[in-house]
Amino acid sequence: MLLRRTACVLGALSLMSTASAQGLDPKAAPPPAAEKRPKTVGLHGDKIEDPWFWLREKENPAVITHLKAENAYTEAVMAPFKPFEDGLYTEMLGRIKQTDDSVPYRQRGWWIYSRTEEGKSYPLYCRKEGALDAPEQVLLDVNKLAEGQKFMSLGGVALSDDNRLLAFSTDTNGHRDYDFRLRVAATGEEMKTPVGKVSSFLWAADNKTVFFVTENDAKRSYRAWRWTMGEEKPTMLLEEKDELYNMVLDRSSDRSTIFLVSASKRTTEARWIPADAPATEPKLIAKRRNEIEYYPDVRDGVLYLRTNDRGAKEFQVMTSSPRDSSPSKWKTLIPAQKGTKIAGIQLFKDFMVLVERDKGLPQFSVYDFASKKSHRIDFPEPSYDADAGQNAEFDTKEFRFRYQSPITPVSTYDYDLAARTRTLRKRNEVLGGYDPAGYTVERVSAKAKDGTLVPITVVYKKSTPRDGTAPIWLNGYGSYGISNDPNFSTNRLSLLDRGVVCAIGHIRGGGELGEAWHEQGRMMTKMNTFTDFIACADFLVAQKYGAREKMIIEGGSAGGLLIGAVLNLRPDVCRAAVLAVPFVDVMNTMSDATLPLTTEEYIEWGNPNEKKAYAYMKTYSPYDNLAAKAYPSILCLTSLNDSQVPYWEPAKYTAKLRTLKTDSNPLIFKINLDAGHGGASGRYERLREIAFEYTFGLAAVGAIEREAKPAPAAKP
Repeated sequence: MLLRRTACVLGALSLMSTASAQGLDPKAAPPPAAEKRPKTVGLHGDKIEDPWFWLREKENPAVITHLKAENAYTEAVMAPFKPFEDGLYTEMLGRIKQTDDSVPYRQRGWWIYSRTEEGKSYPLYCRKEGALDAPEQVLLDVNKLAEGQKFMSLGGVALSDDNRLLAFSTDTNGHRDYDFRLRVAATGEEMKTPVGKVSSFLWAADNKTVFFVTENDAKRSYRAWRWTMGEEKPTMLLEEKDELYNMVLDRSSDRSTIFLVSASKRTTEARWIPADAPATEPKLIAKRRNEIEYYPDVRDGVLYLRTNDRGAKEFQVMTSSPRDSSPSKWKTLIPAQKGTKIAGIQLFKDFMVLVERDKGLPQFSVYDFASKKSHRIDFPEPSYDADAGQNAEFDTKEFRFRYQSPITPVSTYDYDLAARTRTLRKRNEVLGGYDPAGYTVERVSAKAKDGTLVPITVVYKKSTPRDGTAPIWLNGYGSYGISNDPNFSTNRLSLLDRGVVCAIGHIRGGGELGEAWHEQGRMMTKMNTFTDFIACADFLVAQKYGAREKMIIEGGSAGGLLIGAVLNLRPDVCRAAVLAVPFVDVMNTMSDATLPLTTEEYIEWGNPNEKKAYAYMKTYSPYDNLAAKAYPSILCLTSLNDSQVPYWEPAKYTAKLRTLKTDSNPLIFKINLDAGHGGASGRYERLREIAFEYTFGLAAVGAIEREAKPAPAAKP
C-alpha cells in the first residue's frame, strides 16, 4: 500500500553566518519570488490567507515558469561546487559493480534472476530452464522499454503458472499510472488486452485468467476485476466504497488460493477464490471489525491468519477452515508475545517462518510443523536490517533472506530450515578495496522529552575523532508504523570517509519497537515524533559524536514533514536540512478529499473535518507554522509528477519561507520535471541526484571549498 508522506539561538546564528560565508552563497543570483494571489482557506471558521495556493495549477504556464526559475536559482547557488559534485558522482559510481547479476531463485522448473550491464540504466529480467548453465532467455529488458521515455518504472511482473505468459506493468510519467501489458514469455510477442491501467494484478492457476485492481481519480485502489483471455472486457468483482480502504490482491504460499483484501491503515477484510476455479464467487473470510486486522494464507487446506484479534496488539498466528472461517472458530497456533511483534509469516510445506520485530530489530523465527518447536535465526551485529528474499517454492526446506548493516553489504543467504545452517549465496561487491573493519556501528539511545528512550543507529569511520568536531548527518522518518532500518550504502561511504558521522533516529510513529511505538507517534500524539528527533540530535551533540554547527538533518515524504516541523520547533537544531518530496502543506492536503491518499490517511494524521483534529494538526503543519525567524540552510527536492506528495507542497513552502526567514542562509528548491515520488528512475540519474544532495549538505556546513574537486576518499 502506498504511503506519503532550546539552545541559545544567538550563538547558533553566529555559527550559521560563519559557515554560510565559507560555503554556499545565497546571493549568487536573485532568488525567485512567487507572485501572491488572494486565497482564503481553513475550516471551522478559521480563515487563513494562502497567497501561494495558485501554485497548485500544474497546467498554468506561470507555474512551470516559476519552477524553472527555482531550478535556475538552485543551479546558480550550487555552481561553485559543481566540480566537487561531478567528482563525487564519479567516486560513487566507481564503487558500484555496474555489470552484475542477482542470485537466481527457483520457480516452477526455471531459474529466475535479473542482471545489469555497464552503461545501461535499467535491469534485464532473465530466466534459464532447468539448470544454471542452460541458455539464457531475456524476459524483459527495461532499457528497451525506456527508449524514447523520460521516465520508466516497472510495476508488477508475473509469469503464468505454466511459465508461458508474462504479465507486467509500466509507468512512464512518475505519477504511478501503470499500464498492464502481456507478452508471450519465450518470444516477447506483445498481446493486446482490454485491461488498461492497474495498481496490482496476479494470475489464476488456469494460465489464462488475470485478477487486477484499478484506482479512482484520487488514486485509491478501489475496484477488483477478473479478465480471462478471449473475453472482450473484464468483469468487476468488487468495489470498495469506504474511502479509508484500499483493495489489494494476494495469492497463498501454496498457490491454491487468491485473496481479495480490503485494507485501511487499521482494519482489514478479506475474501478468497480457489486459484484453479477463478470464476467462483469470492467468499468472505470474516467481516471487517474496527481496529481488527487479519492477513490470510493457506497451507494443506488450512487457513492461517496473522491477526491482532482477541487483544493481540503485537499480533498472533491463528488457524481456521476456509469453509467456516468465522472468528469464533479461529484457533491460536502462535500466541502473541509482549514486546515482540509478528510482522509477517512465510508458509512452507513443513515449516513456517515468522518475520518478527524484537527490541527494535528484525528477527526470523522458524516453526516446525512436525515437532511444533521454534528456533530463531541469529544475527551478529548491534544494528542491522534483514528481510525475506524470493521464496517462490512451497515444497522446500530452504528459506532465502537478505541481511545488511551500515557496514555489511547486502548479503543473500539460503537457510536450511531443518539443519539450521545458512549458506551465503552472494555478498554485494564494493569496488575500490572496501574493508568493514575500518568502520564502527553503534546502537545508542536518547532520552525523549517524556523520558522515553529512543534508539539511534550511529555509523562512523574509526579514525573519525570523537571530540565533538565532526559533521553529523541525521536521518529520520517516524510515520505509518514503518521501520527505518539501517541499510548498507556504497554512496554513504563518501560521507563516512570524509569524517561524517551518519545516524538514524528510530523515532516514535515508526514501527521499530512494535505497534505501541507507532501508536505513540500518530494522530493526537504526533508531536512525539518531532520532539524525539530533536532529542536524538541533542544527544549526538552532547555525546560529542559531532558538532551542532556541522549537523545536517534529512527526511523524505512523511520524513519531510518531520524535518519541516523540527525546523519550526527548533531552527537552531542543525546547520543544514534536506527535505525530499516533503509532506509540508498538511492542512491544505488533508482538507482536500480529491487528492491521492488524503482520506485513507485520516487514520494516521487525523480528519481535519473534526475540529479537535484540525486544531492539533495545525500545531505542527510545517507550512502553517513558518515564522519570521532565522532558519538553517535548506534544500527542498521534489518531482513534478509526484502523486503521493504533490510538487506544490514544497513549492509553496519555499515561496512562503523566503518572505519570512530573517537569516542570510540559502534556501534552494530543486524540482525534477520528468519524475515522480522516488525521483529519477534510471540508476545513473538517481546517483547524480544523491551526489547533488551530498554536495549541498557538505557545502552548507563548510566541509568543502568552492570550486573544489573532491579529495580522494580515504582508504579504510
